[in-house]
Amino acid sequence: MTETTCCCPVKKETDFRNATGLYIALLGQPNAGKSTFFNYLTGSNQHVGNWPGKTVEKKTGMFVRNGKTYHITDLPGSYSLSANSQEEMVTRDFIASGQADLVCILADASQLERSMFMVADYSGIKCPVILIINMIDVAQKQGKTINGQLLEKRLGIPVVLMSASQKKEYDSFIEALDRPLQSLKTEALFAKYKEALGNTFTGLCELTKNEDCKFFSSEWLAIKLLENDKDIILKKRKQNLPLSIENTIKVGSCKFDWIKELLDGIVTGGTKNSEKMGRFDRIATSHIWGKPLAVLLLVFGLVMSFAITVPWMFFSFKLPRIIFPFIHNWLSGLGSPGWTISLSETLFNACGTSIGMIGFIAGSSLVFGFLEDVGYMARVAYVFDGAMSKIKLQGKSMMAFMMSFGCSMGGSLGARVVDSWGQRVLTMALAWLMPCAGTWAVISVFGTAFFGINTIWILLSMFLCSAIIMLIAAKVFSPKLVGKTAQYGMIMELPPYHAPKWGSLFRLVFSRMGSFAKRAFTFILGVTAVFWFLAFTPDGHIENSLIYKFGTYIEPVTMWVGLRWQTFVAFVCSMMGKEAALGVLSSVFGTVSQVVGRGEVSPDLATQMSSVLTKAEALAFMFAFYFNIPCFVAVLSMKEESHSLKWTLRIMAFYITIALIMSASAYYIGMMIF
Repeated sequence: MTETTCCCPVKKETDFRNATGLYIALLGQPNAGKSTFFNYLTGSNQHVGNWPGKTVEKKTGMFVRNGKTYHITDLPGSYSLSANSQEEMVTRDFIASGQADLVCILADASQLERSMFMVADYSGIKCPVILIINMIDVAQKQGKTINGQLLEKRLGIPVVLMSASQKKEYDSFIEALDRPLQSLKTEALFAKYKEALGNTFTGLCELTKNEDCKFFSSEWLAIKLLENDKDIILKKRKQNLPLSIENTIKVGSCKFDWIKELLDGIVTGGTKNSEKMGRFDRIATSHIWGKPLAVLLLVFGLVMSFAITVPWMFFSFKLPRIIFPFIHNWLSGLGSPGWTISLSETLFNACGTSIGMIGFIAGSSLVFGFLEDVGYMARVAYVFDGAMSKIKLQGKSMMAFMMSFGCSMGGSLGARVVDSWGQRVLTMALAWLMPCAGTWAVISVFGTAFFGINTIWILLSMFLCSAIIMLIAAKVFSPKLVGKTAQYGMIMELPPYHAPKWGSLFRLVFSRMGSFAKRAFTFILGVTAVFWFLAFTPDGHIENSLIYKFGTYIEPVTMWVGLRWQTFVAFVCSMMGKEAALGVLSSVFGTVSQVVGRGEVSPDLATQMSSVLTKAEALAFMFAFYFNIPCFVAVLSMKEESHSLKWTLRIMAFYITIALIMSASAYYIGMMIF
């Protein structure tokens, strides 16, 4: 026997209950609909952060019904309460802390037998519980009928049948909250362990009876010991339980046998499978055709995102030009100084950019939210899981990579589907290596000006370097974010295909738009004002600006990596927005040429740049620009999605360093070639 301390310290209830109301925790497997349920109840009254000391996302919120206040915590999605991942450890520690008055377990009605494993794993925990059987509409379309009243009688707790996407069905849940709070009936499950293992199980229950874990029964602790749960720490325990192979098999089957008996007569009716959808799913999950189909549909989704967004963005970019002439005349009429007019114009343009970015949030959230809602994104994750595991990620990360080709901000949004916080941050970090639309535009313009048709070879070399740097970045960041012993792959159920819940989907879209708008306007307008101040001169000559003086002062240093002050300033400004680099280059080279939207460049700018820069210096700028951080909007998105300023700054520093290293390498290699 070994002496250890408890891994699940119990907090006194008085430490937490400083406010009135009922405290609810949401528990369930991924794809059970917890996020939809949580978002509907809390609306805008929610907060997202990280659990203290953990790299796991924490969602908390509150709602008021019938004059009562309810505080709700969305626990991380997990398949069990065993300590196999940080998510499961966080969930178990929260329940052990006594911070919840009630636990709501969500189960998928269309796959009820599989979803009930969480109920079986919860048996023996003394915190009261309500079982919410979600997606009942999907089960009905499959031809299934679920007897909720009989299941409620067998479990001894309230059972609510509902569809979380339907507003009218929440009344039954609110009514269940007013009923007496009760714990699960566990006698039938524990009887199976006693029958299967006899004195072994009884002895472990006696061994764990006096453990200081207020919310965990001795039977629950004994079962976890039998399952070799390494994180259940007891004052007295054997390191290796003397279980035969036969008994080990019995331990594994007890919960499944209990679930089968529990649901006997509860679920009736057969599954109405669509023959066409069945054939489609065989292709979607095929090891041969699944990946090409996924790439095709994701590219189509990206195109559709832009198709939805382009009219919005076109209008938002034109809006400042339509409105500002009136503002200009009004300010001039008031006798306002020139700098106020210039600053106002700059801020109006920044507002147009912000509104345009909100449009992309709407388009991408709608299209990819639709693919996820109907059940297809789970198939994408499945077919790419093996490939992604080589860089310590999971198949769901593929969605973020594909979305980044349109906009790096989209990559951050796409990473939301990744369950693990560490893998989500690593996904966003590696997604920055995917060239966005702005990167393509600037590289093609700049490359054509110096290298013509040979630009294609430079692009191919950039792709090769991107693959190498992706492996390096995964090696650098994964030990801290994912861990050497973490499960890199994913365990998941493939949800059945079903029609999208349009109301829920549009609520998600508007919620993301509003959330981003509040953050983006503050950040974008602030940064724009700072750069306006650095570049502004009363006489309009760039030579008298602070940014010019700064650039020429540090040029002896920047030339070590092949960047003259003009290209270095463009490199720095590209951190604010990739497209801004062309405007900066046009300004600092003192031309009045026009850069057109199709990626063409006027001879004036090309001639002026080539008269100052060598081909080696141009190559250095292209590599520095390509591997630089995407833009301040992408940085803002990463910070908000990761809830970690520290990791956002680390990843920024990594890419800026890599960009300068690649710039220097390209410069010295270019000097040998050209």
